[in-house]
Amino acid sequence: MKAVKLLVLGDGAVGKTCSLISYTTNAFPGDYIPTVFDNYTANVSFKGQTISLGLWDTGGREDYDRLRPLSYPETDVFLVEFSLINPTSFQNISTKWVPEIRHHMPNTPFVIGGTKLDLRDDPEVLEKLAAKGQLPITTEMGERLAQDIGAMGYIEFSSLTQKNLKQGMDVCIGIALTKYDNKPPIPPPKPECP
Repeated sequence: MKAVKLLVLGDGAVGKTCSLISYTTNAFPGDYIPTVFDNYTANVSFKGQTISLGLWDTGGREDYDRLRPLSYPETDVFLVEFSLINPTSFQNISTKWVPEIRHHMPNTPFVIGGTKLDLRDDPEVLEKLAAKGQLPITTEMGERLAQDIGAMGYIEFSSLTQKNLKQGMDVCIGIALTKYDNKPPIPPPKPECP
């Protein structure tokens, strides 16, 4: 069975933990619980094969900036999340998260994921954003950012309704498996000279 390590990054409170819990349990957690480092392993079906999917959750707060990179080794794909209703978290994709990936794991692919899709058109949310002179992030903005920064894909999903959640994770798995399948074979040991 192939194993994939998917590590989720992004600002605090954008929905990283909720996306992982919702994906693995098909249930949305109730309260916000700040994350330090958790990981989950789930056997998932992908294109007719069973994959051992390691889902690594990371704390997005600055308190964890020095610890977080310790979880990066052997990551097959990063899912860098932002909230579609939090423009600051969107800006931090290019100013904080992608530079961090490129510094520590420059050859590892990443996907950009917009969370809280169910709230992008919510009248109360739109009113709160308007009061701050802000708008939600559009699909076009997310796709443009992903292209500009060299992401392997862009996805939007809701952990609450699960809209596009499985499809988004499948995008990440597919990218990781492509990397996995394209790894050069380990050369046989060279014979020792007599």
